[in-house]
Amino acid sequence: MRGRIPGGAGLFLIPAAALVVHQLRYTLAYGSKANAELAAQGHSYLHSLVPWLVLVVGVGVSAFVRRTAHALRTGETGTFSRRSAAALWLGTTVSLTAIYAIQEFLEELFASGHPTGLTGIFGHGGWWSLAAAALVAALVVAILRLGRSILRAAAMFAARRRRQASLPALIRPADVLRVAARPLALSAAGRAPPRSSLAG
Repeated sequence: MRGRIPGGAGLFLIPAAALVVHQLRYTLAYGSKANAELAAQGHSYLHSLVPWLVLVVGVGVSAFVRRTAHALRTGETGTFSRRSAAALWLGTTVSLTAIYAIQEFLEELFASGHPTGLTGIFGHGGWWSLAAAALVAALVVAILRLGRSILRAAAMFAARRRRQASLPALIRPADVLRVAARPLALSAAGRAPPRSSLAG
């Protein structure tokens, strides 16, 4: 199980991660002037996407909570990806970079004021998108590894609870009923009267 993560769980994080990469790229390139550059290059539409991204993340969190509850009940965590954390980070970095490039290309076509060509994608500080994608990908991998650990802990708790329930109930000393013995059966029982008194 080492190095594995919940399969498919990262799909709910990718849209929000892509937006973070886009915004972080402009923040790293322009600093305090990032908002002004975003508005000048036709990125104002991104604000309308935020509620939808929050909804997608909420669906992902809800699915993870249900999966954790299932693991607590049954001890089953579901399938896990066999890719290492390094391979997952590299794949996520490439995916986020590709999403950023496609997004910038579409903005060239439909947004006014956006630079064209490769300059519009990687020019004017666009190369910061590579660093931003690598950083955000590491955060995504960390979140998924945390989710994997939570699922495994829930499954172990469920297995321990089942083992405890299957153990036979032990009789405690306090549960044993004490039976009072008859006086004549005790070592301190009284002696019979002497024969002389019986004869008289």
